[in-house]
Amino acid sequence: MENKPILCEMKNLCTAFRIKDDYFNAVENVNLSLYQNEVLAIVGESGCGKSTLATTIMGLHNFNFTKVSGEVIFEGKNILNSTEDEYNKIRGGKIGMIFQDPLSALNPLQRIGQQIEEGLIYHTKLNAEQRKERAFELLKRVGIEKPERIYKQFPHQLSGGMRQRVVIAIALSCKPKILIADEPTGNLDAANEQNIIELLKRINEELGITIITVTHSDKVANSMQSICTVVDGKIEYVRR
Repeated sequence: MENKPILCEMKNLCTAFRIKDDYFNAVENVNLSLYQNEVLAIVGESGCGKSTLATTIMGLHNFNFTKVSGEVIFEGKNILNSTEDEYNKIRGGKIGMIFQDPLSALNPLQRIGQQIEEGLIYHTKLNAEQRKERAFELLKRVGIEKPERIYKQFPHQLSGGMRQRVVIAIALSCKPKILIADEPTGNLDAANEQNIIELLKRINEELGITIITVTHSDKVANSMQSICTVVDGKIEYVRR
C-alpha cells in the first residue's frame, strides 16, 4: 500500500459525547492513512467506537452534545473545519455512506427511483431523463436485474438483500471517491452477506472507489485488503 497515494488521513482524531456535564471519548487519538483504491475494514466489537469514527468523518454529529478534535485531511483540507454547506457538498458527492439498517435509511413514503435521484438533483446537473437513466444504471450495477420495476417500488416491497443493494446504489450515485459501508451485511443471511461482500469488492475493482467497511464480522474483515482493529475507541492494530 505504501506506493499508493494517500487519499484521506486522520490525525489525532477524537470524538467525545456529553453525558450530563462531562464528555467521554468514544473515539480517541486515531491516526490512520487511507490509500487510494484501498478496501479497508475497521473491525471491533459492538460499542468500541468504529461507527462513531465513520460518522465523525461524515460530520454527522450534533455539536451541542459532541466534541470532535484532530484532523481528517481530504483533498488537502481538514474537512472537520467545513461549514455545513461545504459538508453538504462532500456528503453524497465526494464521500458516500451506506448506513447500518437499510430499511431505516430509506424513506418509506418515497419510491426507490425518487430516493436514488435525490442526490443527483443536489450534486449534478443531469436533467430528469438523464437522472432516470442513471438510476437504472446504478440498480444494474448493484446486481438488480429488473431496474425498471424496482425503480417504481417502495422500500417495504423489497427483501432485505434488495434494500441493501438499493442503499449501495444511492451511495454510489454521484461517483464518490470514498465509500463508507457501516455494517453492510449486519442484517443479512449468510448467502446475502457473501453477495454484498463480493459486490463491494467489484465496486472497488471496476470503479476504483476507495472503501471503508465498518464491521464486527471477522469474515467480512478478512475478505478486505487491509484491517484496522478498534478497541475502546483506539486503533490497536493495522495489517497491510
